Amino acid sequence: MENTYDVIIAGCGAAGLYGAMNLPKTCRILLLCKKELTLCNSALAQGGIAGVYDSPDDSTELHKNDTMIAGGFKNNPETVQILVESAAHEIKAILDMGVDFDKTPDGNLHRTLEGGHSRHRIFHHKDTTGEEILNTLIRNVKTFPNITIMENSMLVDLKKTRTGFSVNVLKDGECSAYHSHFVMLATGGIGRVYEFTTNSKIATGDGIAFAYENGAEIRNLHLIQFHPTAFNNHHTRECFLISEAVRGEGAYLLNCNKERFMHRYDERLELAPRDVVSHAIALESQATNSKDFYLDISHKDSEFIKNRFPMIYEKVLEQGYDMTKEPIPIYPCQHYLMGGIQVNSNSETTIKGLYAAGECSNTGVHGNNRLASNSLLEALVFSRQAALDITEKLNDVPDEFEETVFPVYEDAKPLPKGMRTEIRKIMQSSYFVLPNHATLLDGFERVKEIKKLLNTEHFIIDSDYVEAKSLATVAYIILKEVI
Repeated sequence: MENTYDVIIAGCGAAGLYGAMNLPKTCRILLLCKKELTLCNSALAQGGIAGVYDSPDDSTELHKNDTMIAGGFKNNPETVQILVESAAHEIKAILDMGVDFDKTPDGNLHRTLEGGHSRHRIFHHKDTTGEEILNTLIRNVKTFPNITIMENSMLVDLKKTRTGFSVNVLKDGECSAYHSHFVMLATGGIGRVYEFTTNSKIATGDGIAFAYENGAEIRNLHLIQFHPTAFNNHHTRECFLISEAVRGEGAYLLNCNKERFMHRYDERLELAPRDVVSHAIALESQATNSKDFYLDISHKDSEFIKNRFPMIYEKVLEQGYDMTKEPIPIYPCQHYLMGGIQVNSNSETTIKGLYAAGECSNTGVHGNNRLASNSLLEALVFSRQAALDITEKLNDVPDEFEETVFPVYEDAKPLPKGMRTEIRKIMQSSYFVLPNHATLLDGFERVKEIKKLLNTEHFIIDSDYVEAKSLATVAYIILKEVI
C-alpha cells in the first residue's frame, strides 16, 4: 500500500497545490514536484490575479466580455462563465489562507489595470503576485497530513490501468512505480520548446506529452502567447518579463527611433491585448528593419515606480538600466500556452479519471489569446473543479490497485547531445509571432524524425531523455496543427 494513492498530482504550481487542498482530507494524495517546490511558472507571475471581488463598479459580465474580446470570441462561453463567476470564491479563499495583496491608503484592496481590461480588477502583491500566492499555498499544503509531497521527483511515464493509473517516477537516479485511481496533470507550460522564453526551466510540456501518448485529445497547441515586453537580453534562454502592469500604469512602447508607434496598429495603443501588441512590434520591426524596441515609464514619479515595481526595478537596474530615468529594451518572447490537453468543465480529459489543470490544459477560457492575469485565476478555478469532480467519484472506485510494471532495457544508451537545442532552433525560426512559412515544412519533417527516433530507440531514462521526448512531441503537435 505504500506506493498506492487515491489521487496522484503531477505538478506543484498553483493548480497542483490548490487542487490537492480542495480534495477531501480523507483522500490519500501524492504530489509530484519535478524540482524544488518553489520552481514553477506560477511563481514567476508578476501582474496579479484578475477577478470581480467586492467590486461595486465591476461585474462578472464585464470580465467575461473582456475575456471574450481578448480571445477573439473563440473562447468557450461555458467555461469563461465558470471562470468569472468563481473568481470571488477563489480570491476570498487565498485571502483567508493569508495571501497579502496590496492595499490602498484607506485599507481597501488595491486593483490595477492591464491590457484588455475595461476595469481595474487585478489584485496584486507589488510585482511578485505569483510568488506570494505560491508561497502561501505551500505553507498551507504542508499542514495537510493526507498529502505526501515528493520534490525532485520527475514523472517519466504514465499508463492507464483497469483500476486507474500507474506512474513511473525518477528520483535520485532510480525509477519507482506508484498507483492511483485518479491522476491530475498540472505540469505547466511548454516554454522550453523555444530558444527564448519567460518560463522556468522545467516548462517542457511533459504532461501534454504523456496525455498525448495515452490517447488523450490535445487541442490548439499552436495557440501560443508571445508576451510583447520581455527584457531584451537574449544571452540567456530564460528572459525576464516586464509585467503587463507597467503598461497598465502608463508606460509607452517605443521603436528603434524612440518614437511611440502603437497608434498605427490599434486604437487601444499600449493597452491592446498581448497578441495585438506583439504583432504590432513584429510589423514595426519589419518596417524599421530593426529589433530594437523599448518600454518607457520614466515620465512617472520615480518613487511611485520603485514602490509599485520593486522587483522589476531591481532586475533591470542589475542589467544597467534605471527605469525611473530611461527606456528599457524589450522584445516579444514565448510566454504562455492557450491550448493543451482538452478537458471538460470539470477539468477531466477524454480519458476517464485523468484530469488536467493550469497551463497544460485547454479549458477554452482563453480562446485565441489569454487576457492578462486570467492565468492564475484559471489555475485555481479549474483545479478546484477537478477536485470537486474527483470527490464525487471517490466512493465508486475499487478497493484494489492494478499495478503496471514499467520496462527496463538492458541495451539502453545515452541520449545524443543537441536534440533539444535543435528543436528549439526549429521552433524559434518557424513559428514565432508571425509564422515563417518558408521554414515550417522542413522544420516539421525534422521534428518528426527526432520524435520517431526518441520513441523507437532505447535510451537511458533520465531527465534529458524525458524532456527531449516531451519537447519533440510538443513541437510535432504544434507544427502539425500549423502546416
